[in-house]
Amino acid sequence: MIEELLREQAPQVLAALVRRYGDFDACEDAVQEALLAASLQWPGEGVPANPRSWLITVASRRRIEVLRSEAARTRREEAVAVAPDAEPSSSVDDSLTLLMLCCHPALTSQSQVALTLRAVGGLTTGEIARAFLVPEATIGQRISRAKAKLQGARFAMPPASEQPERLAAVLHVLYLIFNEGYTASSGPSLHRVELSAEAIRLTRQLRALLAAEGEVAGLLALMLLTDARRPARTTADGALVPLPEQDRTLWDTQAIAEGTELITSTLQSAPVGPYQLQAAIAAVHDSAARAEDTDWREILMLYELLESTAPGPMVTLNRIVAVAMVHGPAAGLAQLDDVDAALQGHHRLDAVRAHLLELAGDEVAARQAYELAARLTQSLPEQRYLQARAAKLSADPS
Repeated sequence: MIEELLREQAPQVLAALVRRYGDFDACEDAVQEALLAASLQWPGEGVPANPRSWLITVASRRRIEVLRSEAARTRREEAVAVAPDAEPSSSVDDSLTLLMLCCHPALTSQSQVALTLRAVGGLTTGEIARAFLVPEATIGQRISRAKAKLQGARFAMPPASEQPERLAAVLHVLYLIFNEGYTASSGPSLHRVELSAEAIRLTRQLRALLAAEGEVAGLLALMLLTDARRPARTTADGALVPLPEQDRTLWDTQAIAEGTELITSTLQSAPVGPYQLQAAIAAVHDSAARAEDTDWREILMLYELLESTAPGPMVTLNRIVAVAMVHGPAAGLAQLDDVDAALQGHHRLDAVRAHLLELAGDEVAARQAYELAARLTQSLPEQRYLQARAAKLSADPS
């Protein structure tokens, strides 16, 4: 599809323009105009042999036109008003360079993540807001301020001495991009494979750049072990299949083997961090041939360690699920009220509550919670799944 092709090419085109012209905000406007032109022309004229070169050429012309109108006959215009290269050369991957630029230390951590999701991940402002559990207007403001602060910033990989300080933001960005691809926060499809694949690709490159960083390896292992289940997560018609009900013969055994080997070796050789712990949890799930073989006690132990090192509402919610699987649903339900206020009104909280209520045998309350969760999610596959779970429960068990 042309839409998917444009989404894939957009970060590379933006990176090429920022490398050549600077001025992040103006280059993004030029790229958006090129993408619009492509969406109008390509369906009728056909996709060009080199889509990226076409987009870079058109976007560059748009950028030059703006420069000419803003500073006619100036030295700056004379320096840039030349025929654009079809494919600007680079010794590094432009997407990764753009990623590092978006994680510039002049930006706050929140702005780094929001801008990178927009520029490199191609997510909409609304999708980013749902990932952060904050209003869409807040994310829009963060992105605008971030682009303003990057005016004049040099487009190049940072020196080795500066790379570690950007690593936490970069990893968080890649984590969120992968999550949006693995479980889309809105829309008709559960997966946005182009996002999860791009996150894995960039994380592989980041690991090649920072091979000694255990958390980079941990994040890559987490992505591989999680993405391995994707073939079994939906039915032929796109319906969601929960983890306990998945056909595990459909899981990607090669990805599981690579991820398991990676996290095993990393835990033995590097300081333990949150991404490594999450990868270890994923490895426990993936090692169970059947759902009932899952070692929930080990998973609970890992979540307790994760919560002590990197606390957060989603971590707490997942730990509570593990508590329920080890000690019974009543034990899990008793802890749900302690979940951070940031999850109040989030569909995951009500979905977990519904699941635990169903396990506890309270079908009326479980049905109500499933229905509430279905109303709160903007993902159509999740909505259909939650509605189906509610429909299976009796409204009145008497």
